[in-house]
Amino acid sequence: MNVKVCIKKLDPRAVIPIYATRYSAGADLYAVLDCESDTLMPHETKMYHTYLSVQIPDGYMGLVFARSGISVKKGLAPANKVGVIDSDYRGEIMVALHNHTDNEMTVQNLERIAQFVIVPYYQAEFELTDNLNDTERSSGGFGSTGVY
Repeated sequence: MNVKVCIKKLDPRAVIPIYATRYSAGADLYAVLDCESDTLMPHETKMYHTYLSVQIPDGYMGLVFARSGISVKKGLAPANKVGVIDSDYRGEIMVALHNHTDNEMTVQNLERIAQFVIVPYYQAEFELTDNLNDTERSSGGFGSTGVY
């Protein structure tokens, strides 16, 4: 299923997100730097520009996820794990990359740093109650269904 998302370049150097393959769920987001490369110190977080803004249709949201390649090979991933872009947001999509390693890591200009996924969502109607139905798990928390 395809959904039309209007996208605006805030800088001529910006790269429109690209799907790597026909069946890719996420389109790659690119870092746009004012220099050839940038260094992330160990355990440092920095904001990276994409210089893109989007108009996501009502009932959908954009999710910014880590790219497996940059995460595994460089230890870099979005600091907030998953970024949420609401349909009424018109500001720049920025990616807060975190260096999870003990080494300096380099981000190159126009490097693919995250992936952008468009998904439908539901808004819940929260209803206050004094009782919830019981389940087999009930109030069992973290680790209550097994060791791992």
